[in-house]
Amino acid sequence: MIEINNESGVAVDEKRLQELAVFALDYLRIHPQAELSVVLVDEATMAEYHERFMGEPGPTDVLSFPMDELRAPEPGEEPPVGLLGDIMLCPQVTSAQAADNGRQSEDEADYLLIHGLLHLLGHDHAEAEEKKTMFDLNDALIAAWKQTRKRR
Repeated sequence: MIEINNESGVAVDEKRLQELAVFALDYLRIHPQAELSVVLVDEATMAEYHERFMGEPGPTDVLSFPMDELRAPEPGEEPPVGLLGDIMLCPQVTSAQAADNGRQSEDEADYLLIHGLLHLLGHDHAEAEEKKTMFDLNDALIAAWKQTRKRR
């Protein structure tokens, strides 16, 4: 189950984010009954969470709060079921930084949703090798998502 709550005060294509989350969970072989919450928040709320949980000032684009520490299954393993956790996105920050990353606002939100989801699944980018693995998977997932949308 994927729940999306828009508390940001900004119009966001919630249906698109929902569809992307479903696609990503399927792509990563996470059980369709795994629970994921995506909360869209304003800059003030994001800044508060960023400072409280990361010790960093100001708003950021995405934060992830894992719950059951689910991981994508290895080949032959059963997909995990449980609580993935919460992803917080800040549409204002996402829109402001999209051009810097060569993306449209919606594409930046897509990228960050996947980024947050990968964090929930235990991926990190503190070390160079981890970063390459995580960002390559993020890019591959987004590319696969775009291919499915072209076929519509």
